[in-house]
Amino acid sequence: MSSTKPIGIFDSGIGGTSIWKEIHTLLPNENTIYLADSKNAPYGQRTKEEIIALSKKNTEELIRQGCKMVVVACNTATTNAIKELRSNYDIPFIGIEPAIKPAANLSETETIGILATKGTINSELFNRAVESFSNVKIIEQIGFGLVQLIEEGKMESQEMTTLLEEYLKPMVEANMDYLVLGCTHYPYLIPQIKKIIPDHIKIIDSGKAVAKQTKSILQKNNLLNLSEEKSRQFFYTNSDSTVLKNILGFTENVAYKDF
Repeated sequence: MSSTKPIGIFDSGIGGTSIWKEIHTLLPNENTIYLADSKNAPYGQRTKEEIIALSKKNTEELIRQGCKMVVVACNTATTNAIKELRSNYDIPFIGIEPAIKPAANLSETETIGILATKGTINSELFNRAVESFSNVKIIEQIGFGLVQLIEEGKMESQEMTTLLEEYLKPMVEANMDYLVLGCTHYPYLIPQIKKIIPDHIKIIDSGKAVAKQTKSILQKNNLLNLSEEKSRQFFYTNSDSTVLKNILGFTENVAYKDF
């Protein structure tokens, strides 16, 4: 059995394109539809109720467009809303959680840092994950202001550098050897982060793991696209599309849409 229906992906803005890139690399045959809810970014500053409502709205738009699966390419939406989504909609969902487990298992200094949004760090799902690794010192840091700057295309600004230095230097001083990026926007900051932290500190995000899980769930549900036709990728944002186009590196099939 094969399905040419698209995979739906949403995030509170452009950050989830880091997840889309990993999915598209692993599954180039799959058609995709990406929703960048930049108008309501960042989700990390919103209440749980607001996050659930926005996640449902995004999901319903993707289902309306015929998606066979939804990837919640947002740590905050996953940790706060995925349980509700799975209980309300009869399609597979892939969620995203900070990669605490591999970092904790691989750490030699038994100290890891986690840079994430307020909504993720304050969530029940995140705190349960942290508690399961009591043998490792976990330094949590909310990335106040980072998502906003990324959404404004200011990834290499002095303001961004100042914030990253403020957030990362205490982690370095605490002897972390792994840094977990707990927001899908943050992989776009890796070049700047590497200028601040020592070379021996490894950076981990969830992108490749999410792509592998997406493939696994598609196979399990007989939903892989086995067509030999060229796949189609569509990107919609409910804000200015300029930054989204710049971050993707192309303008084809990137459009404004009110959702």
